[in-house]
Amino acid sequence: MSQSPVTFAITGMTCASCSARIEKMVGKMEGVASASVNLTTEKLTATFTTPATEDSIIALVVKLGYGATVEKQAQINAQKKSEQKDQAIYRMWTKFGIAVGFAIPLLYLAMGPMIGLPVPSFLSPEQYPLRYALTQLLLTIPILIAGNQFYSVGFRALWNRSPNMDSLIAMGTTAAMAYSLYSVFRIAAGEIHAVHGLYFESAGVIIALILLGKSMEAVSKGRTSEAIKKLIALQPKTAILIKDGQEREIPIEEVQPGDILLVKPGSKIPVDGEVVSGSTAIDESMLTGESMPVDKKTGDFVYAASMNKNGVIQFRAVKVGAETALAQIVKLVEDAQGAKAPIAKIADVVSSYFVPIVFAIAFLSAAAWLISGESFSFALTILVSVLVIACPCALGLATPTAIMVGTGKGAELGILIKGGEALEAAHSIQTVVLDKTGTITEGKPCVTDLLPVSSMNENQLLSYAAAAEKGSEHPLGQAIVSEAEKRQLILPAVAHFEAITGQGIRVQSDSGAILLGNSSLMKENNIDVSMLQSDADQLAQAGKTPMFIALAGKAAGLVAVADVVKPTSVAAIQKLNAMGIEVVMMTGDNRRTAEAIAREIGITRILSEVLPQHKADEVKKLQTEGKKVAMVGDGINDAPALAQADIGIAIGSGTDVAIESADIVLMHSDLMDVPTAIQLSKSTIRNIKQNLFWAFAYNTLGIPVAAGLLHLFGGPLLNPMLAAAAMSLSSVSVLSNALRLKRFKPFQ
Repeated sequence: MSQSPVTFAITGMTCASCSARIEKMVGKMEGVASASVNLTTEKLTATFTTPATEDSIIALVVKLGYGATVEKQAQINAQKKSEQKDQAIYRMWTKFGIAVGFAIPLLYLAMGPMIGLPVPSFLSPEQYPLRYALTQLLLTIPILIAGNQFYSVGFRALWNRSPNMDSLIAMGTTAAMAYSLYSVFRIAAGEIHAVHGLYFESAGVIIALILLGKSMEAVSKGRTSEAIKKLIALQPKTAILIKDGQEREIPIEEVQPGDILLVKPGSKIPVDGEVVSGSTAIDESMLTGESMPVDKKTGDFVYAASMNKNGVIQFRAVKVGAETALAQIVKLVEDAQGAKAPIAKIADVVSSYFVPIVFAIAFLSAAAWLISGESFSFALTILVSVLVIACPCALGLATPTAIMVGTGKGAELGILIKGGEALEAAHSIQTVVLDKTGTITEGKPCVTDLLPVSSMNENQLLSYAAAAEKGSEHPLGQAIVSEAEKRQLILPAVAHFEAITGQGIRVQSDSGAILLGNSSLMKENNIDVSMLQSDADQLAQAGKTPMFIALAGKAAGLVAVADVVKPTSVAAIQKLNAMGIEVVMMTGDNRRTAEAIAREIGITRILSEVLPQHKADEVKKLQTEGKKVAMVGDGINDAPALAQADIGIAIGSGTDVAIESADIVLMHSDLMDVPTAIQLSKSTIRNIKQNLFWAFAYNTLGIPVAAGLLHLFGGPLLNPMLAAAAMSLSSVSVLSNALRLKRFKPFQ
């Protein structure tokens, strides 16, 4: 059986070592080809050869101390997941509220007598030490209950020999609690001086501070998914079903393929489908970026979440639920945010070794201070400080948060990036290959030049040409007719349409015979076009197709038709050149036409007369030159080249096959989005490197200080509460840095 990826929703992960442990253990399973865990999206993607492996993966994840369920594509409900995330944020803030509510009086009670602050006389540590100690214990218990997740997950991870961040917190605060309870026992036995051995406030305040960090992390991680929320919000919640001639409003989830739906002016299209009656104009800017409404009539396709502007239409539902274009885009963005960039492996490898090493450092440091003659409480302070400050939260968040924000920002700009790997690879692109037709150019012929002889104006010449081509199905003929319709010209009546193979057409009008075609057609009918030949040669040299027109046996003028360059193509190519990226044009056109287009747009390297089946070979040749190559295309014949390139970029207006083969999809079909996508990649990778640097630097510097290195040379000792605050702030700083990507601005 072929390998197929399955996505699992994972619960209970709190840090990079959690995700690294699951990834490592699942990856070792028999039948599993690969496993990738994303901490930020809480997803495990496993590729294996037998479906039976799903249950065994879930069993293993549960054994490791986490929850796992298979996330089927059809069952994915992004709206529901968004609501669940909001509820999780609310629960975190509630827990923090409880913890801080008890931690403040606890801290005051513990620290007040030491710094001269007044405490109630009935709680005086000198007069009523047992009452003083028990009050601290009672204030600590609700805080521990609020932070129970750190203990349930942390100790389970220790039991499974896979310690994680929660294990560090659980061990550190439990050590403080155990020693404090021992001190309470000693106070109760009459040892009054044991009141100085209470560390309840360390445990309580550490939990409160870490809950604050976790709450802020949850909010920040929620903000990274705003692009998905915006996309989901586009889709209407209900649809009007037409059944037995009756209108009935139903939830969007109940729409079935084949249902006939009614859409009124000002309403959104509920699902993808085909118009069966009526006509209207629809704003499809949410999909295409095109601001002009698109006219729709019977037989035309409409897309979910696009806006019906003025008419009433009925359409047949074709794609519903997860099959709609909008749902596919949401899925694409979700997958991209869940995918792991190769750079993330650095953090994964480090975190898998990090926690066991931290445990070793913590216990060895505490033991060393004890051996050197320091008190047990001093050694305990060292132990708790090292365990708490070393939590590798920031390390685990450094890469996925930047990828989530980067891909989300791309989606907002109409650039759909299909994964972390694509996002990372795009920053190193050295050569961009552009397919000509439909990518650089509009992909359809347009009238570019009208050169009438002196006795006729442009509109008269065009009206005769359009009248002649009215019955033609040739793309060049349709371009002439479209131009005449755009100018709202009245066409003369014609009859006796005759297509002359390899030469052109002949029709009869009231003014005489109209001939439209090449020079051989004119020569055969003894029509002198010598006065137009020089213009025709120049137009042909410029890559255009010139056509002679004759009326009643005399030359009437020239019409030139060409596939015109898109308005933004030149600016996009200039921008790529300015970035130091080589631009190559690839086309099946002859060399002369290709060179004419290349001159117009400022490209110096051309690959012309390339057959569709050889496009991928041309990309491979560029790669053998040692270059990282991006291919930009829109057609079915571009799909192999898109797959061959280091990065395949598909134009959103292109075919489904091209879009499926690509790593990046430009929904606005605008070449300016190519340099924007590369720049977004560069910004994201730079952000990830900054995050990793600060996460590594923080842990590298923090652990020796917590272990008492400064104290050894007469400096201060790090208080466990300060260690907890610093640890939480490090995670928040990494998230805040990643969120700066939301301010990314595309090229103007």
